[in-house]
Amino acid sequence: MRVMKRSAATALLPITVLILHQTPSTPFSCPLNTPSTSKSILQMASSGEGGEASWSKALEDAKGEIPGSFEKELKMRGLMSNKPNVNPKLTANRKLLNWLEEKGDVYLSDQSTWGTAPHPLAVSTETIDEVTNESTGRGLLARRNINEGDELLQIPMKLCMTVDTARAEFGNKVISEGTNEYLAIALLLIEERFVKAEKSEWKAYLDVLPEVNEVNPTFTWPEDDLKFLEGSPVIAATRSLQSKLKREYDALLGGEDGWCTKNPTRFPRDKYTFEHWEWAFTMLFSRAIRLRSLKEGEKLAMVPYADLINHSPFSGAYIDARESGDWIFKDGNEEVILYADRGYRKMEQVYISYGPKSNADLLLLYGFALERNPFNSVDVTVSIGANTQQTAAPKESGDANAAQLYNDPMAEEKMEFLDRVGRSDTVDFPCYADRYPIEMLEYLRLMQMTPEDTRGKPLSAFDYSRTISAANEAAVLTSIISAVKTQLRKFPTTEEQDALLIQDKGMFRLFSYNQRMAVRHRRNEKRLLKRTVAALERQIRSRGLTGTEDGGKELERAGGSTMGEVLPGDDRLYGRKKRTALEDRLEKMGLPVDLK
Repeated sequence: MRVMKRSAATALLPITVLILHQTPSTPFSCPLNTPSTSKSILQMASSGEGGEASWSKALEDAKGEIPGSFEKELKMRGLMSNKPNVNPKLTANRKLLNWLEEKGDVYLSDQSTWGTAPHPLAVSTETIDEVTNESTGRGLLARRNINEGDELLQIPMKLCMTVDTARAEFGNKVISEGTNEYLAIALLLIEERFVKAEKSEWKAYLDVLPEVNEVNPTFTWPEDDLKFLEGSPVIAATRSLQSKLKREYDALLGGEDGWCTKNPTRFPRDKYTFEHWEWAFTMLFSRAIRLRSLKEGEKLAMVPYADLINHSPFSGAYIDARESGDWIFKDGNEEVILYADRGYRKMEQVYISYGPKSNADLLLLYGFALERNPFNSVDVTVSIGANTQQTAAPKESGDANAAQLYNDPMAEEKMEFLDRVGRSDTVDFPCYADRYPIEMLEYLRLMQMTPEDTRGKPLSAFDYSRTISAANEAAVLTSIISAVKTQLRKFPTTEEQDALLIQDKGMFRLFSYNQRMAVRHRRNEKRLLKRTVAALERQIRSRGLTGTEDGGKELERAGGSTMGEVLPGDDRLYGRKKRTALEDRLEKMGLPVDLK
């Protein structure tokens, strides 16, 4: 007996027939939204063989909900007020959705249409960090169950703010070719929100953007709040970014040669203030998305609606762009797209990744730090002096601040070698809770080289990814431990004191949001540094680098140029670092180091 397999089209046929035999006056979308009809369709479809169960599930997912059912559930859970127009954020949300549908033909309905599934997301006016119970502002929730790979949103590029949008507004004279994208979009944000205001075509989008004090990146913190970060490397990065933003404002707008002076009619000084400039960059740093798959190359953009999605370091979803149209016909335009990286349950918050950012990055640019962040790190600074002497605390003095000079006959050779390979004489490396970069070990192995290690060979003859000698390796590891302990001593409080403060919930809530974030951040930095010390000490013991070698000869610290002793932060005695490690990471992320 020959058995014929049914194709996908054959499996779909009973469903198609049922739909076509509905009352002619009933729209095609209605059967999918009628619970009784949907149920009968599913029962008949699931009674067959082959892939019909899969079709049933797809139909169930696509049928949509009774209008208003999701909002009703939000009210039942206490996530939405029963009183109309009580929360102005709700009104702003509705206006944004209407604007997206009218201006961009973005389909955001909770009902399906012919060939279009209901939109899977809904805007929440308030989301909460599950660990700290702190507010995380607006966010997007799953309106229904979402499967991995589902398309979550499509936003046309014509609704996005880019350097091209700014050039169309201000002209080539102001936004010339090569103008930094951040500067260009910052001008556009100020123009649309504070100059055009109610007349701006972007008003519905601008109205959902937060104020500075709702984001709270550290470069906007008052001095009283920054004091809570004393000892943290975040302070140096914050000061650096603050000074850069002020320099760029003066150069482009506020200074003698700025546009507010050259063309005060077009750039009124009371609108293009530094306060508004700071707001614009708060929006850019915390919300702008770098789209890397555009036809003309990558581009920075403010993407309405998509920028409401919050960050999770465990998410694998990234927002990008593609050519719009269906899989057969493309219309030549481009759109922003997002797919689900995993399944989501109904009412669960949907996340994307802002990238592998440490808590220092997040606090500086986004105004929050995470309790569980696998990318959290603290920078360790490694330096070599520009002369032939090294400063170190003498063992016999007992004074940690005392200095003793050692001569390093290889210092100049090491400086020349670093110059040839394009490395600075002072470098920061990130140390994580469970690892540290191999590049740091390689750098320190070079710093710790002695004539006994080289045996007359040039420095370029060695593979620094491998252990050079037991003494060299011991010196490398102990120098890192010494530097980390020095960094820990810079904090005015201990990890234990911070932990007790956080545990006293009544007292802790008396602090401002910024101060609570600062305490949590500095506690986590100390915890990470202490784990680094413990891991290195275990490694020294497990490798036998604390005992004796060659018949009882003590392993001693290599006497080479350990200006290789990691010099702590701003207390560096040799060399002048032009940028912090955080600034280096910002440059790699496409963020402006010099904003030019």
